[in-house]
Amino acid sequence: YHVVRGNVRAAQVAKLDGKSARTLEGQRVSIDVRGGSVLLNNTVRVTKTDVLATNGVIHVIDKVLVPKS
Repeated sequence: YHVVRGNVRAAQVAKLDGKSARTLEGQRVSIDVRGGSVLLNNTVRVTKTDVLATNGVIHVIDKVLVPKS
């Protein structure tokens, strides 16, 4: 539930305000930009962006994303 397909950098995420992204698990995560911060599902804040890894890009968040039951 915490992984999306593709190489999505912070500049692209910022343009997704009010939209959502489908995770590899199949559910969607909402994306909102407020005061220069990105919030996922209205409560999870992105704290660090564009950490490059060998298998993708990591955006650090301050809480665990939990799929809707």
